[in-house]
Amino acid sequence: MRPCAGDWTSPTSRAGITLSAAPDHLAFTADGSGSRVVLVHGFTQTARSWAAVAAGLVRDHRTVSVDLPGHGASSRVQADLWRTADFVAGAGGRATYVGYSLGARACLHLALRHQHLVERLVLLGATAGIDDPVERAARRDADEALARSIETDGVDAFLDRWLDQPLFAGLPASARTGQALVDRRTNTVEGLASSLRLCGTGTMDPPLWDRLAELRVPVLVLAGSFDPKFTALGHRLADGIGPNARFEAVPGAGHAAHLEQADGFTRVLRSWLDVSRSSGGDGDAQGQQAPEQELDLTGADQHGDQVGSEGALEHQQHGPLSQ
Repeated sequence: MRPCAGDWTSPTSRAGITLSAAPDHLAFTADGSGSRVVLVHGFTQTARSWAAVAAGLVRDHRTVSVDLPGHGASSRVQADLWRTADFVAGAGGRATYVGYSLGARACLHLALRHQHLVERLVLLGATAGIDDPVERAARRDADEALARSIETDGVDAFLDRWLDQPLFAGLPASARTGQALVDRRTNTVEGLASSLRLCGTGTMDPPLWDRLAELRVPVLVLAGSFDPKFTALGHRLADGIGPNARFEAVPGAGHAAHLEQADGFTRVLRSWLDVSRSSGGDGDAQGQQAPEQELDLTGADQHGDQVGSEGALEHQQHGPLSQ
C-alpha cells in the first residue's frame, strides 16, 4: 500500500484493506466477500467503531467501513452533508448503506442523490431534520459553540463531556474507554469542528421529511428500545418513506445501539438483509457493483493492492451537546 496524494501518508493497516485520505478522498477499510455493505459511523467515531458489527457480517458480505470527513484518516476532508454523500458513494459504489446518527444523515442524503447506487438503506438513530426554522438556527448556533469549545479545550476534554451525556449512558465501558477512546482521540480539533459546522442536524435546511417518499429501495429504520426520542423519529421516518420501509427497535439498547448491543444489532441487521434479499431487494448485489470508471463522484481513487475492487473506491438532542 502506497501513500495517497500529497504528503498524506497511510496509517498502520487495519484488518482488511486500509486506505488513507488526502483532502479530497475518504479513507476506508474493507474485508470479506459477497454482497457489499457500507458502514458509516457517527460523530467522534471512526470506521473502527463498526468492528464488532463488521465481524458478524464478513463471512458472507463485503464490508466497507469509511472514515467520514473530519474523522479518523479522513480528518483533512471538509464537506457538507451533500458533498459527504458524494464521497461516501464514491467509496462504497453500489451497496447496502448502513449509517448511524451523523452517518445516517449522510446515508439519507446519499440515497436521495444517488439512489441508483443504493441496494438497501439502514438508518440507526436518524432524523430527516428539524422542522422549526428557529430551532434549526438554534441548533446551528449550538454546534458552532461546540466547535469553538473543541478549538479552545482540545479533543480529549471535549470527548469527556461528549461521552458523559445522558444520550450515551448505556455505552459499555469497552465503548468509552481503552482502545475505543484511543480511537476517538485520533480525531483532530480541526476535523471535528468542521464536521459540526458543516454536517450538524441544523444544516439540514430545508429538512428532508418532504422528500422521504422519493426513496424506492428497501429501508430499515432502527433505534434502541431505550431511546424514546429516536424511536419516535424512526417511526416518523418509516411512515414518511412508505411501504418499502419498516421500523424496528434494537432490544436493550439506547442511542448507540451498534455499540451497546453489537450482537443484537447485527442479528436484526442480518435478518432484515436476508428477508429483503429473498424478496428481490438485492439489485445487482451479487458481484455486479458499478466499476470505478462509472462513478466519477469525488475524483477519488484507490491506493492499495486491489485497485477498483470497491466500486468507485474502494442526535439529535436539543441540549448543550448533540449529535
